[in-house]
Amino acid sequence: MSANRPVRVALIGCGAIAPAHVEACASFPGQWEIVALCDIVPEKAEALKARFGLEQAVVADHAEKLLDLDFDLASVCTPPYTHAELAILFLRAGRHVIVEKPMAASLEECDRMLAAVADSGKVLSVIAQNRFRTPLMKLKRMLDSGLAGKLLHVQVDSHWWRGYSYYDLWWRGTWEKEGGGCTINHAVHHIDAMLWMAGMPVEVQAYLANTAHDNAEVEDLSVAIFRYADGALGQLTSSVVHHGEEQQLVFQCSGARISAPWRPKAGIAKPNGFPEPNPELERKLQEAYDAIPDLEHEGHAGQYADVLNAIRTGGKPLIGGEDGRRTLEFITAVYKAGATGQAVRLPLAPDDPFYTREGILARAVKFYEKKRSVEGFAPSGDITTGSDYR
Repeated sequence: MSANRPVRVALIGCGAIAPAHVEACASFPGQWEIVALCDIVPEKAEALKARFGLEQAVVADHAEKLLDLDFDLASVCTPPYTHAELAILFLRAGRHVIVEKPMAASLEECDRMLAAVADSGKVLSVIAQNRFRTPLMKLKRMLDSGLAGKLLHVQVDSHWWRGYSYYDLWWRGTWEKEGGGCTINHAVHHIDAMLWMAGMPVEVQAYLANTAHDNAEVEDLSVAIFRYADGALGQLTSSVVHHGEEQQLVFQCSGARISAPWRPKAGIAKPNGFPEPNPELERKLQEAYDAIPDLEHEGHAGQYADVLNAIRTGGKPLIGGEDGRRTLEFITAVYKAGATGQAVRLPLAPDDPFYTREGILARAVKFYEKKRSVEGFAPSGDITTGSDYR
């Protein structure tokens, strides 16, 4: 591809998250160009086209109609149950792909997507825009530095709040179309960041619940605890019932506590074993943190910048298919543990009952029957997409 022309983008799915992709492309004039919009409800695509002044963009109602168009990258922003088939369709047609989270509805689908990447040689990136937040990027660098010491405990609070009507949307609230509840569609951001920073645990236990949304099959609250190979422990709360949407990642290390939002604390022991502050280590941590430069582009724009670099250089994106699969493997372990009441060992093998979508659908905990379905909501302003961790 010539570096002298923009990367042409077809945006598939024009719902609530699509504007973030349009704005990300607009952050790089002359580098990205949206040439097609696609939605099974064409009025959504037309509205997005008008909102952002995308006069040259072709509007289609089905993805297959785009294959004859000249574009380089498909940005897949459709419901989760469609991600695998659409990504594979475009990869095998010789297009790069950005796919919204979660990567797919099952590990089997992830593996088919990875096979399509290997066969096509094209770039696949799974949206995890929180990695492109300056506080999280700095926290990753601080963990890697070892200045805080050995990791002992991970605490992840993925706290969101969604009203009762949230699950009325036609594809939400079912295992078949959404693939699960808050764990897979909200905490996915924090799980990706946690695995990126601390690696994959070896064992997971979990509880699932639906406490406030009896118009959905899926969980609106889950709590998981997990163990690493070296004995470190972790805990994750995934929720859409927490008012205030306070979100954080906290790493307790042998020398200090570091976190996003950034609040370093360090202590040393008195002769009797009780704590007292360690201001010298806190000073070193703060100086090291402050010395790490801020990111030039954050959120979706940061991820589009990373994908652009991968396309131009032939390199790999920061968040590729393997990363998306790893996140889904942890989520699948949470669902299996919650469904069976037993600890789940990782990794999950291809013969595991939860490896396929069909296996998950047959075994998932269904809390309520989805009794209400609407095609869409009236425009109501911007959606919430998580903390800025500052």
